[in-house]
Amino acid sequence: MRKLYISIFATALLASCGGGGSQTSVEDVIAEGNLKTLKSKKKEIEAEQKALEAKIEALNEAIAQKDTVQKLPLVTTFKAKDTVFHHYLELQGSVETKQNIVIFPEMAGILTRVFVKEGQRVRKGQILAKIDDGGLSQQVAQLEVQAQLAKTTYERQKRLWDQKIGSEIQYLQAKTSYESQKNAVDQLKRQLAKTSVTAPFSGVVDDIITEQGSVVAPGQSQLIRIVNLDDMYIQAEIPESYLPSVVKGKEVQVFFPVLGETVKTSIRQAGNYINPNNRSFKIEISVPNKSGNIKPNLTARLKINDYTNEKAILIPQSVISENAEGRQYVYITGEQNGNHVAEAKRSLITTGKTQGDYVEVLSGILNNDDVIEEGARSVKDGQKVEIKNQESEKQPENE
Repeated sequence: MRKLYISIFATALLASCGGGGSQTSVEDVIAEGNLKTLKSKKKEIEAEQKALEAKIEALNEAIAQKDTVQKLPLVTTFKAKDTVFHHYLELQGSVETKQNIVIFPEMAGILTRVFVKEGQRVRKGQILAKIDDGGLSQQVAQLEVQAQLAKTTYERQKRLWDQKIGSEIQYLQAKTSYESQKNAVDQLKRQLAKTSVTAPFSGVVDDIITEQGSVVAPGQSQLIRIVNLDDMYIQAEIPESYLPSVVKGKEVQVFFPVLGETVKTSIRQAGNYINPNNRSFKIEISVPNKSGNIKPNLTARLKINDYTNEKAILIPQSVISENAEGRQYVYITGEQNGNHVAEAKRSLITTGKTQGDYVEVLSGILNNDDVIEEGARSVKDGQKVEIKNQESEKQPENE
């Protein structure tokens, strides 16, 4: 208000002087119409105007020193602190298991018995069901009798041959007959074994698809689904730009929205092939499943730690502005006086990775710098500001 009074006074003084150093008024000079006189009068007035402006500026400075109630922009600041920064690549995947199969019969026949129930845990090699052998067991018994006779004949013929009794051809014929009978028994036993349906791995019977009494055929009739929930994993596709940072052993946080559970695990395998269609590679993430709640095809959200900075300065994105050249900047404050007044300084910054609402600052802000938060959009470089409610530091929730 005092500046306004001084300006009005200066304007009135200039008008009353009518040009200051000359007795001729402006109106008289204009009426005279002499170009040289007009230019001369203009120079006089401009010189007087500059002199008055200098006096006004001096008065303003004196007023600023004496006036303790100044209306300065109010801002809040926070103290920049270096902290450990973990950046995460976030994507979605689904749970899978390599031990999730449907068992088919290896022999045609009637499914005579099913020895297990749905939900039952079974071990590798355990018999799950039995198919009618169609008389194979009787054939095996007959062949075993013939094989036993062939063995006895061979052993006797061998003893004679060792004593140089009999001909070599008789010995070789007995040996060949015995080996042929033995192979025939073994082959028929392998065929008979196919009538027993066994578990290929330890797991849980998830579904009994075909009931006993049904006729089954190899490669066509689905019998039983068995699943192992211990060795679970998530497969995901990663853009090739993350190839150097997403590697085997990297930490991963897996969140299951349906269960409301988070599991910390790691990448157990990173693919070596880049898919040319979408420029990505595959990874496998092991999923511990002690409770057994995690099921195949369950949706999961992944957070892969692809970057870590032990001494990163993080600031909210809301305090960052951009100039006409596209350079990003923030305002920091200098030392405060006793009235919490400081000077705002524009600082050009270089930013790194972003996580949520926070940005990593690579240059332009130092540890313990006071960064303007509220009011950052309304201040100018070099302007005095009044700081209120200063926060000690600004830290994101970064695990």
